[in-house]
Amino acid sequence: MIVKPVEVLDVIETKAYFYIDEQTKHGFLVDPAAEAEKLADMIQKNGWTIEKMLITHGHFDHIGAVEFLHKQLNIPYLAHQNGRDYLQDDRLNLGDYCNRRFNLTEAEYVAEGDEIILTADPKIRLQVIHTPGHTPDSVLYYDAANGTAFVGDTIFKDSYGATHFPGGDFVQLRSSIIQKVFALPENTVLYSGHSEPTTVGAEKANFGF
Repeated sequence: MIVKPVEVLDVIETKAYFYIDEQTKHGFLVDPAAEAEKLADMIQKNGWTIEKMLITHGHFDHIGAVEFLHKQLNIPYLAHQNGRDYLQDDRLNLGDYCNRRFNLTEAEYVAEGDEIILTADPKIRLQVIHTPGHTPDSVLYYDAANGTAFVGDTIFKDSYGATHFPGGDFVQLRSSIIQKVFALPENTVLYSGHSEPTTVGAEKANFGF
């Protein structure tokens, strides 16, 4: 699998990720945050088929390109079942802070333990792991076979997500990191929304585990 990070900017710089099977050129787009036409151009130029967009949580800086790509390229999008309000309420998704408006009503909702399977190669599977704390709908998408996890804003290289926004909870976040993220194998690579990649082992050491 190819992990292709793309830095996109709309008020806040965020990392979107293409996760592509080299053999079939099918894959997923994680957190299509902004610059929709740039992302669409990359899909076209590389001949990729994006089967689904995967949202790690519903803050505006992670969903800004979803509607365009959904309508223009007919790509479905997935979010945690707790995220319904975040995709439509601009106070919760922080769109109110920067005059952005969202009304994403066509999401497919997932829950803890669900698997997202690549149709072109069913051996490629991402497990949904619910990691509330930054937001109630925060999830990570974990590919055990390839040692890869897309963690959104739950944890960063040398840091962790903010909890002062609506729905944030530091106790929950700490529990999610210790019980969910740190339960993954230590060599699992963590791809976050706003930092360079890191590993479970490196962050366990940072936390004193």
